[in-house]
Amino acid sequence: MSDIEGVLSEALALGEDGRWEEMALLLANTLEESPEDPYLLCWAGVAEQELGNDGAAYELFQRCVDQDPLDANLLALAGAGLAYFDDPKAETVLRTAALTAPNLPIARIQYGAYLAREGVFEEALEHLRAGVALSPEDPVAHGELGSALALKGDHGGAASSFESALDLAPDDSWTRVLLGLVYAETNRFDDAAETLNQAARDRAEDAEALILAALSAAAMGWEDAAEESLARAEYAVEGADVRLLEEATDRVHMGAEAARAYFVETVAPSALHDRLTQAP
Repeated sequence: MSDIEGVLSEALALGEDGRWEEMALLLANTLEESPEDPYLLCWAGVAEQELGNDGAAYELFQRCVDQDPLDANLLALAGAGLAYFDDPKAETVLRTAALTAPNLPIARIQYGAYLAREGVFEEALEHLRAGVALSPEDPVAHGELGSALALKGDHGGAASSFESALDLAPDDSWTRVLLGLVYAETNRFDDAAETLNQAARDRAEDAEALILAALSAAAMGWEDAAEESLARAEYAVEGADVRLLEEATDRVHMGAEAARAYFVETVAPSALHDRLTQAP
């Protein structure tokens, strides 16, 4: 056990430094000797997920849960991992974590986030507000509460929660995009454009964020900023976003009124919903 604890300590240190490949390799090697250890399985799943190896991550989270761990922190992590892959087991795992450890912030936050994405808003908000109260300095808690409020349609409340999250983690460009989109929903167009363009500067590979920034800038008459974001989006765009970029470019060139109408009525609401229901 002491050997496993040492490996986990080293692995978590690697993860904190963003050295996910090294973390994954260390845990994979240790799992060869201890293939049923739930802690190794769970954190290996986290590392593989960070690397974009979804198939491997999902299998590891499943194997972790199959060991019937009792640690609520582990249940919350593994349950969140299963939820990411829409596994129906996630609800049971996350509910168990929240009920057995009601004072554990991650358990309340992850279960609340799951419920919100399932549309069970009142119970979700109860758990998420408890999570914020238990861990007021945790930006994730505020961000998940903001996402739940936005999904429920309370865009003003969502904006306040996202602002709190960004006060605690100002480099979180994913949440900044969400904040810009809820500003648009509350007709705060100046704030929306400023926020989305700030977020887009940090998301060079996020074509949709760049397109949102371009449209919001064009809607405000910021022509140079709009053209810059469109140009950057050309290097990042692929798949379904190609058509979106083409349409957005046409609207930007048609002028501020056309750009604003397309942004407010079509693109922003769809982007907000899609981003609220997926992981960053």
